[in-house]
Amino acid sequence: MGIKKVKILFVVSEVEDLAKTGGLADVAKSLPIALRQLGHDVRIVKPYYKSLAEKYQLEDICPVQQLYANDKLYQFGVKQLELEGVPVYCVDYPDYFSRNGLYSDGYHAYGDNAERFAFFADAALQTAKAVNFQPDIVHCNDWHTALTPYFIKADNSGFFAKSKSVLTIHNGAFQGTHEFADIPYLQPHQELSSQLDGNALNYIRIGIRYANKINAVSPNYGQELLTPLGSHNLYNEFQHRRGDVNGILNGCDYRQWDPATDAHLAKNYDTKNPDGKKDCKASLQKEVGLPVDPSIPLIGMVCRLTEQKGFGYILPVLANLLQHNLQLLIIGTGDPSISDALEVHAGQHPDKFVFRNDFSVKHAHMLEAGSDFFLMPSLFEPCGLNQMYSLAFGTVPIVRAVGGLKDTVVDLQELPDSATGFVFERPDSSALLNCIRRALLFYHEYPQLFADMVKRGMNTRFTWQQAGLEYQALYEQSLQHG
Repeated sequence: MGIKKVKILFVVSEVEDLAKTGGLADVAKSLPIALRQLGHDVRIVKPYYKSLAEKYQLEDICPVQQLYANDKLYQFGVKQLELEGVPVYCVDYPDYFSRNGLYSDGYHAYGDNAERFAFFADAALQTAKAVNFQPDIVHCNDWHTALTPYFIKADNSGFFAKSKSVLTIHNGAFQGTHEFADIPYLQPHQELSSQLDGNALNYIRIGIRYANKINAVSPNYGQELLTPLGSHNLYNEFQHRRGDVNGILNGCDYRQWDPATDAHLAKNYDTKNPDGKKDCKASLQKEVGLPVDPSIPLIGMVCRLTEQKGFGYILPVLANLLQHNLQLLIIGTGDPSISDALEVHAGQHPDKFVFRNDFSVKHAHMLEAGSDFFLMPSLFEPCGLNQMYSLAFGTVPIVRAVGGLKDTVVDLQELPDSATGFVFERPDSSALLNCIRRALLFYHEYPQLFADMVKRGMNTRFTWQQAGLEYQALYEQSLQHG
């Protein structure tokens, strides 16, 4: 018996190749493509941002659409393009989306973000009506579209009477909490005005309450959301819906992250011809000004400079760590207090530690290929992608046992014969330092076993095909049980 073809409306604020600020965009491209390859009819809806309009200059595919709220008429266009065979509908409302940034001007978040994405969450459904696409599943993503399940319930046209909604939480720390009085589009919705926290509306909370299924981007993160510590202060909401909370691990786009074909690398390599990694290490050391020495273990880290990424653990022990015979390279931008502290340490140990307060795709790829270890001691990490890239590039991850990191990295002490990295649990600096020392000792004293670990990591795969199959099962469950 074949799998039923499901019609999926994928509602999201950004998509890789079209508009991107982070990992959400990667999912929004790769998952719909994987679902299409499984035979489903999937359509993406996203805003028609200024950058997209300047690149494509698309024509409307249907008459101008209208939504009416709070004594205001919202008229918007619908554009269409394709992404590897998946139709992408773009909501064209210049007042909200013809701006230089997606969510900010580069320095400050737009003051009307709550209004912009309340409108978009509703306009996505109107777009489905305009193109006569009646979905079985409306798949929403993060706070930007978390009101869509509510708007499905509020819709009285009957168009979505059989539609079920899924809300994927990519990062529950960002919840879209805004003063209700500052969101004109929602003023007619008294059902929402009765669900405020003080005077504020929490978009993720509303999504949890109204979606048929709630999904996290890794199984372990899904479990963490059900705990007081890991729920991002939404413990009661998640507990109330615990039977509908799920976790599916994101895949990795191995077309972009393959050391055998990566054009950014000094030399390509794979498990059968691994020597190219040595050239990549030498190239990276030379590029950033570290001594070119193949025997010194090089620890790399590329990320946003935020507390979430574990700098609260790293900074207190950085001086101790740099007493060891190692090299450390950190690339990233973000919190000035973190970058200032890193620059101080780098200035004190120029032959051991380089900090680059910037980001480029080329340097990210060079770091993944040229490092021996990748450091990712996150406070929380819903899924994480860099540990997947690291494994593919033969770079051994050092991670904390949280979220998707726990799902993807096997610790040496836990399962020696299938280990792919080094994992610590306790959220403190001493646990991190002990874990790094354990990794360094293994590197120096057991070179052949370390090489075996590298090869196991390179042979590990987290595919979007597998993720697509699990989402397919989640959709079927939603349709059967609501």
